[in-house]
Amino acid sequence: MLRISNIALSLDGGKAQLKKKAARVLGVKPDAIQSLTLARQSIDARKKSDVHYVCTVDVTLSDEARVMARCRDKNVTLHQSQPYQFPLVRRTSSLPPVVVGMGPAGLFAALFLARNGLAPIVLERGRPVEERTADVEQFWATGVLDPASNVQFGEGGAGTFSDGKLTTGTHDPRISTVFRELVASGAPADILYQQKPHVGTDVLRDVVRNLRKELLRLGCEVRFGHRLTGLTLRNGAVAGLTAEGPQGPYHMPCDALVLSPGHSARDTFQMLYEAGVPMEAKPFAIGVRIEHRQQDISLAQFGPAWAQLPAADYKLACHLPDGRSAFTFCVCPGGQVVAAASEEGRLVTNGMSHRARDGRNINGGFLVGVNPADFGSPHPLAGIAYQRHWEEAAFRLGGGNYHAPAQTVGDFLARQPSRSLGQLSPTYRPGVLPADLDHCLPRYVTDTLRGALPLFDRKLRGFASPHSLLTGVETRSSSPVRILRGEDFQSAVRGLYPCGEGAGYAGGITSAAVDGIRVAEAVASQ
Repeated sequence: MLRISNIALSLDGGKAQLKKKAARVLGVKPDAIQSLTLARQSIDARKKSDVHYVCTVDVTLSDEARVMARCRDKNVTLHQSQPYQFPLVRRTSSLPPVVVGMGPAGLFAALFLARNGLAPIVLERGRPVEERTADVEQFWATGVLDPASNVQFGEGGAGTFSDGKLTTGTHDPRISTVFRELVASGAPADILYQQKPHVGTDVLRDVVRNLRKELLRLGCEVRFGHRLTGLTLRNGAVAGLTAEGPQGPYHMPCDALVLSPGHSARDTFQMLYEAGVPMEAKPFAIGVRIEHRQQDISLAQFGPAWAQLPAADYKLACHLPDGRSAFTFCVCPGGQVVAAASEEGRLVTNGMSHRARDGRNINGGFLVGVNPADFGSPHPLAGIAYQRHWEEAAFRLGGGNYHAPAQTVGDFLARQPSRSLGQLSPTYRPGVLPADLDHCLPRYVTDTLRGALPLFDRKLRGFASPHSLLTGVETRSSSPVRILRGEDFQSAVRGLYPCGEGAGYAGGITSAAVDGIRVAEAVASQ
């Protein structure tokens, strides 16, 4: 197989045009190409007068060696795919592994254990995705929160109510395996080649349900509404666990516990700390959701060609002279700002998009990095207390009914409370209340956001439009805790395998799923 990179393709070009261009690069006729597969596609909008796709394709020919020998184009290389191989299973225990949490990390850990003859028992504190979706919609409509079933807790994890973005800064070879599993479970096939793949929350819910069906087919036992409440340790190793289920508490023997609790399982972190599991506070970020008209951002990114292209996104970052950094995070084109609280009396925002990304607004996390020095205590759980403080302030500022405090960028820069929200219609439900966001964020965070706005506006015209809207607060960008593990993926408590974003080892759907596979390999190898 030959791989050809950097093929420019017009916006209205199709596979026939791509095949002709590939043939021209190789110096062969188009019908000499036996197969052509799109391996990568991105948008080049550096020149607004010439926006086009840039493609990488894999092709097969009958005489590849001869073509390769005479081809001098540096964009043509020999390519051989390397199929993923799960390592040799060495586990001999008669006890099934236990996986706690059904976010991406837990789902993929369970899937790869089951595929290799080690079907686990899976405990999920929340509800199946069908019931969970109804619970979340009820919260958004009424402001009545169910602490057991919400945007943070339930089948699929927090990523289920997101844009379903699959971009990652890692380059693990397991990523392609994750994508293929997602496609097999109903994700769109274009995630295999898009530079910025996304699934969309509506499609992702179906994918999660299909993954559960596959787990059941493979012999896994899946228990919804079962929350991990304690560990039984013997000689420094896990010997069992205690859980709270619909019928009450119970004990289960266990010698391999994959712990993938998600970044909001605060009671679980407290239990682990009290049990003596080593952990530390870690940096994360807090701030707001910034919302713009999608058309304005697409026009700024793509120019006149914007209407021919998918909804544009952005990625911005800056470092200010005082040492603080601001960045955008989890941008949701055509999406909505969502209520993401998991505890009563505390308000959290996040962002979500459907597959079509066809909403009127775009929103993104507009965040400032914070670290343990900001938390006011050296305690490993100090980051949780820090999050709770600002979530409580936002809840009060929004009126105490899960309406979110919101402020226009113009008022925020002028340091004056918003009395109305102007031209942009907010998407957050159950509703927003015009406010002064300085009352629900640390001063160094709001000062950093103010310093970043004009810098980001230079990179993306209109980002600091006075009509843009800020909605607070976003505190759950990543876990505030890292549950320490060694190179064998185990805690100092043997048999405990911290896993995924909540444990501090991932940052999004893809990296969490990859970490789940890596931990499954470790469990199988012990």
